[in-house]
Amino acid sequence: MKRISTLFLLATLGFAASAVQAAQPDAGLTGCAAKRSAIENQLKIARDHGNTDQVAGLEAALRGVDNCTDASLRKEREQKVLDARHEVAQREKDLKKAEKKGDSEKINKRKDKLAESRKELQEAVDDLDR
Repeated sequence: MKRISTLFLLATLGFAASAVQAAQPDAGLTGCAAKRSAIENQLKIARDHGNTDQVAGLEAALRGVDNCTDASLRKEREQKVLDARHEVAQREKDLKKAEKKGDSEKINKRKDKLAESRKELQEAVDDLDR
């Protein structure tokens, strides 16, 4: 029984890893071409799994990529970085307030939120050149 569970777990992880890999844009593509490629790959996965709601959403997203320009995509991503920087600044301010009050529970919550915001900022910065 334990052997079957282990095999099932490994198979599940293998499928999950292949799904994540397939959802990535084709290598060497950037900008709108990379965005289109990633959506097409996700669409294939959704169709393979029979997820009709996701297929409909991805088809709509794919139609939206027709209006994509690399300049507009870059501007959108730059705005996302600015928003993320603002969020980090706000979280740092919240943390300082909590530290002044000395409430360790609030301090820990604010530290967690700040770490999450910094991670989102880093992801936004990484997306700038994709």
